[in-house]
Amino acid sequence: MRRLTTTRRTTAAASAVLTLALGATACGGSPGPASGGKELNGQTVTVAGVWTGSEQKNFRKVLDAFTKETGAKTVFVPTGDNVSTFVGSKIEGGNAPDVAMVPQVGVLQQFAKEGWLEPLSQKTATTAGANLATVWKNYGTVDKTYYGLYFKAAHKSTVWYSPSAFEQAGVAEPKSYTDMLKAGRTLADSGLPAFAVAGEDGWTLTDWFENIYLSQAGPEKYDQLAAHTLPWTDASVVKALTTLGEVFKDKQLVAGGSAGALRTDFPGSIEQVFGPEPKAGMVYEGDFVGGMAKDDFGKKLGEDAKFFPFPGVDSGKAPVVSGGDAAVVLKDGKNKKAAQRLLEFLATPEAASVWAGAGGFLSPNKDVDLASYADDTTRSTAKSLVDAGDSVRFDMSDQAPAAFGGTKGAGEWKLLQDFLRDPSDPKATAAKLEAAAAKAYKS
Repeated sequence: MRRLTTTRRTTAAASAVLTLALGATACGGSPGPASGGKELNGQTVTVAGVWTGSEQKNFRKVLDAFTKETGAKTVFVPTGDNVSTFVGSKIEGGNAPDVAMVPQVGVLQQFAKEGWLEPLSQKTATTAGANLATVWKNYGTVDKTYYGLYFKAAHKSTVWYSPSAFEQAGVAEPKSYTDMLKAGRTLADSGLPAFAVAGEDGWTLTDWFENIYLSQAGPEKYDQLAAHTLPWTDASVVKALTTLGEVFKDKQLVAGGSAGALRTDFPGSIEQVFGPEPKAGMVYEGDFVGGMAKDDFGKKLGEDAKFFPFPGVDSGKAPVVSGGDAAVVLKDGKNKKAAQRLLEFLATPEAASVWAGAGGFLSPNKDVDLASYADDTTRSTAKSLVDAGDSVRFDMSDQAPAAFGGTKGAGEWKLLQDFLRDPSDPKATAAKLEAAAAKAYKS
């Protein structure tokens, strides 16, 4: 199952993950102070999450700050991509972590319905109520009970581009969707196709669709389609697919045409724009593109790599599609008091500021000082996310059952890959999407 917030996930082998002990030797821990009147001295909080590499390293800095404040030791245990399977197996084995970082709304809802979660403390709810837009609390609420605190977010409505390619073609940042396609064709005329499209990874295609749909159809219909109370055969879906098809069928707009895009994975799409041999001028994806352009290809954000907001389509508003990771307290964890205290800490701007300073992170918390972020580009992205307020919408495919919205070679991912290959019949594609959705939501 796919999950991506600020960098692409590295999938750990499930067997290797499941053999990790939940002791401090598993992934190291934050040592509590030897003495001093800290409220949680001698206690340990175990936190499970998908993060690897720099993401895990930077989250540990947040946990270290919690240790400094409370005296509690912390242990981080990587789950691999499938948080649901990992947590379920740990609960079954009587060795549940205290806290889990959950990257999908659908998984959080599943955990709540399985009876695995503790409601968040009143202190967490009050703090979050003051510094998060209501939409984030709603995504963490199941059957009117608040279970999930959104700590980390992704802004998935950013179009990244090469400033040198734009300059050479004589184009400026577009303000509308029509202008974006026009700029793309001008880029192509100057020798560089408009977009690198990672068609090999079906989730990127769902993100293209979601941004177009949210802008064109509006938030209300987006919510209905996400909940499958609106069928995929609705005229609004066919219209969005038709709009998307105009990009997919145009070789000036898609580097390598549809065949080339279907052979391009997500890291490859970034390399096509920011690598040593550019093959496209733009790549649409989330804020995490900037981090990869910087870390993998040495680009300086704001100079060698820039972004503009995904523009409004037709007369619609510019969309803000997001993803995120919610912290939850597990009912079967051994230290619920310390776990609740950790979430109270994570709800504060101080906790978010630790990771903001380290990079590769956006917070939905509006009280985080933008000066905490390390560069102007990230500040701009963070401001856009917070300013969007309740108009933010969570990645639709992450709200769907995994069989439809999160499985390689199946459901929405595969059907949009088929549509990229042949976008000639949006209505037929909508019918196939509805059939797949109906089956997945029913089960």
